[in-house]
Amino acid sequence: MTPVRQGADHAAIETALAAIAATFAEAGYAPVTTGHLFEAETLIDLYGEDIRARAFLFPGIGGPGGSDEMCLRPDFTVPVVRAHSARGWDRAARYAYQGPVFRRQDPGSTRPTEYLQAGIENLGDPDAAVADAEVLALIRRALEAAGAGPIEISTGDLGIAFALLDALPMPPRRCHQLRRHFWRPARFHELVEEAVAGPSAPGATRARLIAAATGPEPDRAVAVLAEAAGQPIGLREVDEITARARALAEAAGEPPMPAEHAELIETALSIKGPAGNALARLRALTDAAGVDITPALDRFEARLEALDQAGLDAARMPFDAAFGRNLEYYEGFVFEVTARDGSGARPDLPPLAGGGRYDAMTQRLGAARPIPAVGGMIRPEALLAASGERP
Repeated sequence: MTPVRQGADHAAIETALAAIAATFAEAGYAPVTTGHLFEAETLIDLYGEDIRARAFLFPGIGGPGGSDEMCLRPDFTVPVVRAHSARGWDRAARYAYQGPVFRRQDPGSTRPTEYLQAGIENLGDPDAAVADAEVLALIRRALEAAGAGPIEISTGDLGIAFALLDALPMPPRRCHQLRRHFWRPARFHELVEEAVAGPSAPGATRARLIAAATGPEPDRAVAVLAEAAGQPIGLREVDEITARARALAEAAGEPPMPAEHAELIETALSIKGPAGNALARLRALTDAAGVDITPALDRFEARLEALDQAGLDAARMPFDAAFGRNLEYYEGFVFEVTARDGSGARPDLPPLAGGGRYDAMTQRLGAARPIPAVGGMIRPEALLAASGERP
C-alpha cells in the first residue's frame, strides 16, 4: 500500500475512490476538503495518547496567534468538524471527504506512513440511533460499490462502559482515570486491581513531596525540595509538580473500590457475541447488581432497531463491550469492518473501514453544547489489497 501509483494501480484506486464518492453523494453527503497541517495541541489532545506517538510534528510559526508546533492530519474527523464550525454550529450537515492522512510507524513496520481515507461525517442529526445506523449502512454500501469481497462488521458502545463507571459510587478522580485509560486495556485492568487493593503507603520521598504540596506555601515548599534533591526539574514547572503531588495526596486518601464493583466492571466488559444477546446479558447483569444504566442500554436497543431498518441483521452483528477503536474522541457507538477470506479474518491487513460517535468532541472544539456527531471512513488501498488488486 504505497502512495506511488502508476498505470493499472492508479486506475484501480481512482475507480474505487469514484465509486465511494458516488455512493456518498447519492446519500446527500456534500464534498469537503481540509488542510493537511494543523495546530498540534488541538489535534493531539483530541486524538489521544496512541496517535500522539504516531503523529508527524513540525515547528510552527510561533508568535502572537501562532502555533509552537504543527501536525500533519492523522485522520479527517477533527479537520472536518473544525471546517463545519467555521460556518456555525447550529445547523445539520453531512460531509464526504477523500485524501491522504499521515501516521508514523514503528521501525521495521511494513504499514504505510501515508495512506488514503475516504469517509463521511454526519453532524447535527438529533436522532442518534438513526444516524448511527445510516453511517454504518452507508459505509457498507460504499465498500460494496468499490468491489469489497467478504467482510465482517464488529461493533461496540463506549457509552455503556462510561455509563457503568459513572453509575458506580467512586471518587471523581478514579472515574476520570478509568475513562481515560479505557483504550489501553492492560492499564485499565491494572487500575481496577489497584483500586480494589487500595492506596499503598507512599515512600519517604513521595511522602515529603505530598506534605510540601498540601501544606502552606506549596509552590515554595516544592521548589525547596526540588533544589535540595540536586536534580533538575526538567520541562515541568513547579506548579505542575505541585499539582501532581496534590493529585497523589488525593489518591492516597481514596477508599478502596468494593470487590463486587470491580467484578461488575470486569464482567460487563467481558461480554461479547451477537449484539442482541449482548444487550440482554447487560440488562440482566446490571439489574441483578442494582446499577441503573437504563438510558445507555435503551440507546443500544434503539440503535439495533435502526440498524434492522437500514437492512443490517443487527441482532446477530458481533458486539464487544470492551471495543473502543484507538481514537479517544469516541464516546458511544463504534464499529470496524475487516476483510475475510475462506479461512477467516485477514490479520495481514488493517481494517477496511471504521467509525463511531463523538458528540462531546464538538464542545471541546468550541460548540456551546455537545452537537450530535457520528462518522465513518474507508481505507481504499486496504480494500484493493483485500481483493487482490495491490495498489
